[in-house]
Amino acid sequence: MTESPNLAEKARGLLLCLAIAVVAWICGQHADVVGGPVFGILFGMLLAQVLRGHDVSALQPGIKFTSKYVLQAAVVFLGFGLNLAQVAKVGATSLPVIVSTISTSLVVSFVMCRAMHVPGKIATLIGVGSSICGGSAIAATAPVIRADDEDVAQAISVIFLFNVIAALVFPTLGGMLGLTNEGFGLFAGTAVNDTSSVTAAAAAWDGMHPGANTLDAATIVKLTRTLAIIPITLALAVWQMRTDRRAGGEGTSTFSLRRAFPTFVGLFVLASLATTVFALPAAVTAPLKTFSKFLIVMAMSAIGLNTDIVKLVRTGGKPIALGACCWVAIACVSLGMQHVIGIW
Repeated sequence: MTESPNLAEKARGLLLCLAIAVVAWICGQHADVVGGPVFGILFGMLLAQVLRGHDVSALQPGIKFTSKYVLQAAVVFLGFGLNLAQVAKVGATSLPVIVSTISTSLVVSFVMCRAMHVPGKIATLIGVGSSICGGSAIAATAPVIRADDEDVAQAISVIFLFNVIAALVFPTLGGMLGLTNEGFGLFAGTAVNDTSSVTAAAAAWDGMHPGANTLDAATIVKLTRTLAIIPITLALAVWQMRTDRRAGGEGTSTFSLRRAFPTFVGLFVLASLATTVFALPAAVTAPLKTFSKFLIVMAMSAIGLNTDIVKLVRTGGKPIALGACCWVAIACVSLGMQHVIGIW
């Protein structure tokens, strides 16, 4: 018999996370700019405050399982939404802008982490969330760097704030700058963090410019950005393993790629390859993508249950400032690169 809790012991916590996720999912469907994951974290944190002082030990095994393993499963199913051939064909022209914005965000987050003394794991999560794909990138990165639930909640909250601002402001800003339809699709796809906010911004632009059809272009650019999850998580896994080895006083001569590369990221890659090689139709991949999004909401609900909302608010100033720096830098670099390559 193992010491880990069995399914029956996890059931209560799993069902609680599931119940919160269902409500959060419904709310997210009615408020795309906010999104289900943010509602999940928020509802989880509020319920945690209500339950504070009560014995919730029976819920903890299921909550911990959801925040770790359900989150990893969500990343795996996310791979079924990536047809690598389609992304390579349509997204190749946007690659210079994507690489520039991702690099900028990671460098800015590193520099500001040192300058503002923001905890390293929070800065890493905000950096990858800003540069790649918001909540999905945070979900993929958190287990790799062993970030705790409060780190994840802090990063998601920062990303959410700038998602909302971008979705509301960028369509008008793009018009004021005289961006073309192609230019705004690229701008939205590279400078807005989360997929739901990318689609919200692009849909708003299309509403302001009938016949523009930037939504499809912005979505493809966003999917191309998502591929950066693979090299980023691998690099962070290698860095984390070496950091652990140094902390334990071990040498660095026995590096193992198998140990460094997380299993769930490997499965994410295999899911993407399966979608590409077998040209899986939308009838197959669409439900899997939706299931992935729901699992993320469920995992975020668990993370919310393990987060102290009072502490989150009290310590949120520096992470928000760091997120603002990343967000502004990405927007400026996206526009600057478009000017350089002649799109704008």
